[in-house]
Amino acid sequence: MELKDLVERQREALLKTLRESICIPSVREEDGSGYPYGANIQKCLEFMLDTGKRLGFTVRNLDNQAGWCEYGTGAEMVAVLGHLDVVPAGEGWSGDPFSGDIRDGKVFGRGSMDDKGPTVAAFYALKALKESGLPLRRRIRILMGTNEETGSADMKYYLAHGGEKPVMGFTPDGEYPVINGEKGIVNVTFSRHLHQLGTMRLKKISGGSAPNVVPASAAAELECPDGMLGKIRAVLPEKTVCVPISGGVRIEAQGVGAHGGTPEQGENAIGRLLLALNALPLEGELKEAVRFLAEKIGMETGGESLGIALQDEVSGRLTFNLGTVEGNETSLSCCVNYRYPVTKTLDDCGPKFQAELEEGGFQVVKQTHKASLYISPESELVTKLLRVYGEETSLPAFPKSIGGGTYAKAMPNVVAFGPVFPGDEVREHKPNEFIEVDRLMQNAQIIARAMYELAK
Repeated sequence: MELKDLVERQREALLKTLRESICIPSVREEDGSGYPYGANIQKCLEFMLDTGKRLGFTVRNLDNQAGWCEYGTGAEMVAVLGHLDVVPAGEGWSGDPFSGDIRDGKVFGRGSMDDKGPTVAAFYALKALKESGLPLRRRIRILMGTNEETGSADMKYYLAHGGEKPVMGFTPDGEYPVINGEKGIVNVTFSRHLHQLGTMRLKKISGGSAPNVVPASAAAELECPDGMLGKIRAVLPEKTVCVPISGGVRIEAQGVGAHGGTPEQGENAIGRLLLALNALPLEGELKEAVRFLAEKIGMETGGESLGIALQDEVSGRLTFNLGTVEGNETSLSCCVNYRYPVTKTLDDCGPKFQAELEEGGFQVVKQTHKASLYISPESELVTKLLRVYGEETSLPAFPKSIGGGTYAKAMPNVVAFGPVFPGDEVREHKPNEFIEVDRLMQNAQIIARAMYELAK
């Protein structure tokens, strides 16, 4: 029997396992259970390990941080890297987000697409491959993480505690055809103290919810003399308003929200607010701070005025997002998220950015960094996965780079491969998350073939 037929035979069992896994609300919690990421994530890990054992695989639980099931023999290992944790359900669902209901040919529930659906599909793809008896020279390991949504500490633990590195592998937690490049991602929090002078002083400023989200609104409250309202309104840019408050004014700026990885698709409200403030008769350190932020960052999305506007042919230009601002009478703090091209390094932009901040009177308070990922399109891993995708779908097969980050950054020799097809709606992290049953089975077919091609 062909591998495709063997995968199709797993349809009902696959759907049953997926629905049961969705019913476990595996959101990270500090619940006092003693498990690294909470009792529900632990329950889901144990459920999947029990499933792997029932399907005839060798299973292992690594200190409740990660687990795997494995098939085959050989000195080398091929990995399929998925995760069992999910983001909170949030609001806006038309049904129970942890039901796993099947309606209109779709499996609904948090994790159905990200990433329980593809992970469960990998289990039954491996079962089909096992039943096929096709000869393999490498072991195949489905490695299940438990902390992808909140930091990937699970994979750091795996590698630090002797976890075997794959010679090749993929994570079905991205897009097709193959993602072989992921930009480096840097979050930088910086601040400066303010000793204010003059008759117009900052009382409060705030905007944004996270560094990787383009802020849709921002506001500042200023102390100023009576009679300034008209003069302020006369110099404000579009999409900003000024309203009187006790002892001064409140300036509000509106923007358009977007993902921090594609800031050009939005309008940064913090940047717009800073441009408005820079047009006012501020004095002293407040004037210096606002002028720096307005002129060096403003509403730019590529780091041009900071001198870090990098780009390459593979992944395009560096993207820059001013995500949050907080301040009062004595301090001003911002957090930015920028993503540099896949063929560059942090050394190409980080030192320059920090030097600019220091020249503007700001100091870096905190910085996090995930290095860029780039695997040659000529590599064995990428060429084999592209061939599998092309032959299984009859669609154009080409590698692509993204501004986001996947589990591939957490494990050597791994790229993102599926589950989202070109043109399909991206439903991860949204209300009413679902995966079509037919797309789920198509993923299982592709995963089975990819496992075989990498391990044969």
